[in-house]
Amino acid sequence: MRIGHRRRAGYETSGVQGAILFLHTKLAEYRDSFNICVAPCVSPFGYEHVERWNAHCSDPNRSFKACGTTEESSQLLAFLETLDAPAGWVLHLDLHETTDTDESEFMPARAAEKGEQYTPCEIPDGFYCVGDSRNPQLAFHRAIIDAVRVETHIAPAVDGVIIDEPVVQEGLIVVPAAELGLCCSLTKAPFVTTTEVYPDSPKTTPDACNRAQRAAVCGALDYVLAHAA
Repeated sequence: MRIGHRRRAGYETSGVQGAILFLHTKLAEYRDSFNICVAPCVSPFGYEHVERWNAHCSDPNRSFKACGTTEESSQLLAFLETLDAPAGWVLHLDLHETTDTDESEFMPARAAEKGEQYTPCEIPDGFYCVGDSRNPQLAFHRAIIDAVRVETHIAPAVDGVIIDEPVVQEGLIVVPAAELGLCCSLTKAPFVTTTEVYPDSPKTTPDACNRAQRAAVCGALDYVLAHAA
């Protein structure tokens, strides 16, 4: 486990900045083919304070359920209901990253809140995706990984797992997204994923991680254009 920490401008920075980078540099290439909605910063308190919690010590990243359990998740759900999408959503990406502060601050604090003994774990060194186990879409995820590897390295499996989940193909684990309240489950789109990248790795840089998030979006959109007529 790496303890060294680079001071960052926000928590899960590349998710926010990668989404904005896509808007500034790539949106024009896709706007004639897609209606695109971007929510670049769902948890502004967490982003500004460089932490996972919101102001009420709740985790918006696990709160996207039927009624929403945080103000942030509830507001995003309510906003999506105001949009005119009669055919439903086709694609949904949820851009995330893991930093050293997860291991040094957030995970120990979460265990303490639950009255549990914290067991340290290794942060995956590189980019990977978390798919929905009920609809894993392996080819879709392969296209994302291939697009991202141009910008940063892909997290290797360690003993066949990433964050204790079996790796189903390079850079991909799958989980029951809706049961866990992950944001990628809220649209019911056929193509969904959560991205994860590790900007504190000595093998990459924060700027490369921003570009990796942009590449993930472009790779996903290109796949849908080619395969989901």
